[in-house]
Amino acid sequence: MKIRINDEIPDIDFYQVLDSGPKKVNSKTFFKDKKIILVAVPGAFTPTCSAEHLPGFADNEESFYSKGIDEIVFVSVNDPFVMAEWGKVYKNNKINFIADPYAEFAKKTNLILDLSEIGLGIRLSRFAMLIDNGVIIDFFDEDGGGLEKSSAEAVLKSL
Repeated sequence: MKIRINDEIPDIDFYQVLDSGPKKVNSKTFFKDKKIILVAVPGAFTPTCSAEHLPGFADNEESFYSKGIDEIVFVSVNDPFVMAEWGKVYKNNKINFIADPYAEFAKKTNLILDLSEIGLGIRLSRFAMLIDNGVIIDFFDEDGGGLEKSSAEAVLKSL
């Protein structure tokens, strides 16, 4: 069953590159006591993700923070180094980038997009979530790879 509004984020480990190198980041700790917009993309550096999805959030970042959002976080089924490098493309922002390299989050939430036909394997489908202290408050699910419901503009309108 697919995760939905009022569900808690599952207890899994994401990965993130910090100054000291790659590190496990437990979801329960990561989402605790914060209001976060979690944005999932099928892949860093892929056309729609890089040209449309991420730039919308980077361009509207301050608007999210002015509405009480503590953090914007992008996640993908990529390795943590790829996510860190993707984040460097947008240097002047405070967006956080985490990796789900084993698709653990994708599988536990059932937010899976199978892109094996084009050589990408199992990925997270595209979505955005408003998460408050580990609980999903709002969910903008593309149910695949489209970009209508989870765009920065669509998410901002709902806040």
